[in-house]
Amino acid sequence: MLRKEPQSKRKEPRRKTGSRTKTRNCSFVALFLFTSILMVPGTLVRAQVVRLPGDSLLHTNHIFSPGIKTVQLHKEAWEISYPILKLNSQEKLMLSFDDLTDDIGNYYYTFIHCNSDWNPSDLMETDYLEGFPENQLTNYQYSFNTTVKYIHYKLTFPNEDINFRISGNYILLVYKNYNKEEPLLTRRFMVTENLVNIKAQLKRPTITQLWESGQEISISVNYSMYEIANPFSEVKVVISQNGRWDNAVEFTKPSFVRNREIVYDFDRKNIFFGGSEYRYFDAKSLRYQTEFVQFIDFRESMHHVALFSSKPKTNRAYFYEQDVNGKFYIKIQEGRDSDIESDYMRVYFTLKTGFPEGIGDVYVFGALSDWTCNENNRMIFNYETTSYETSLILKQGYYNYEYVRCEKGSFYANNTVFEGSHYETENDYLVFVYHMAPGSRYDRLLGSVMVNSVHKTR
Repeated sequence: MLRKEPQSKRKEPRRKTGSRTKTRNCSFVALFLFTSILMVPGTLVRAQVVRLPGDSLLHTNHIFSPGIKTVQLHKEAWEISYPILKLNSQEKLMLSFDDLTDDIGNYYYTFIHCNSDWNPSDLMETDYLEGFPENQLTNYQYSFNTTVKYIHYKLTFPNEDINFRISGNYILLVYKNYNKEEPLLTRRFMVTENLVNIKAQLKRPTITQLWESGQEISISVNYSMYEIANPFSEVKVVISQNGRWDNAVEFTKPSFVRNREIVYDFDRKNIFFGGSEYRYFDAKSLRYQTEFVQFIDFRESMHHVALFSSKPKTNRAYFYEQDVNGKFYIKIQEGRDSDIESDYMRVYFTLKTGFPEGIGDVYVFGALSDWTCNENNRMIFNYETTSYETSLILKQGYYNYEYVRCEKGSFYANNTVFEGSHYETENDYLVFVYHMAPGSRYDRLLGSVMVNSVHKTR
């Protein structure tokens, strides 16, 4: 463990119950803070970074229709869990999303099996699916007592119509009118087995330059109960931080193998930037201003929520705050059913930098943006306020987010520019172990484990 967990932590920020919603002019004022990169340039060398496939958005987490909002895929009854399913178990995953319309959509879903690099495997649907490969979405509800009308859809799987025969990476594809050429959305998830014993350990980096800012992870894979002919060429390990794929790392060659144990223990390639604890805001109620909410206004048939202007945290000392590692969950305070009674709002984000970034663009980043940088979450520099500004249409709930910079042509979202980086930061690391046996046509997912930089392995 890097440090002891604080004795008292608040799971959510305290809400200011005494201050009521007021209509005010938007005024974001903050002190000027010079931003600089905390890391020493060039000190962090990555292994092969898992890049998003350039030929198709179908194999990423993507929303193809602007009316689709709040897409979530997680374990049933566990909203902030990761979409990982154990093969031949009783576990289920749940997809939910909203369609901002009054008309019921003619929506269908199917699954695409992928290899470890998220490119489709060389398999037929009957090789990896059991049941009907294409099914209609029939579970939906109309929103109730909301200013923005929408239809809430749910899908739980495996179900009586479809199940999985093999492990591996999967894409859930939802499309319109029984036509896969009209995609609505895609979500990544993993179906894993329990054939190997995975141990992961997090520690401060051995490299002096990253001692204060990085988190080093060492991995060992015991395959005593499973046959691997050549562990040096048949096994691949992929590590994801907090469920992100833009900075995920894969290892195709181990450090060494001993007594049916594969060890990955590099001194540089397995180091991640720790980042900082995520920024957050609480919008479970639109009647009161909570922490970090400057004002709430209702106009143009929608609630408008302006957050206080933020400043870069690059040069700040580490400060622990309870977060949900970049995720969000939907919740309404004044209601019974958060799925259909939570309203939509336009949330305004402001980052006071004092000057525009010269390289790349600035984005609001996290699960609220599908961990991607695109035009929907890109911020625009306002020369009058010397700040980056943008707004997102979000559903009521509790949100984590951060500010990142993406350079042109790069998928990597650099959060150290505005957030800084600390070895103490609490992060989840997901470790996946794949096996491509000789003669096999797909990458088998032998097992997975999650290790937290503060808490124990889960």
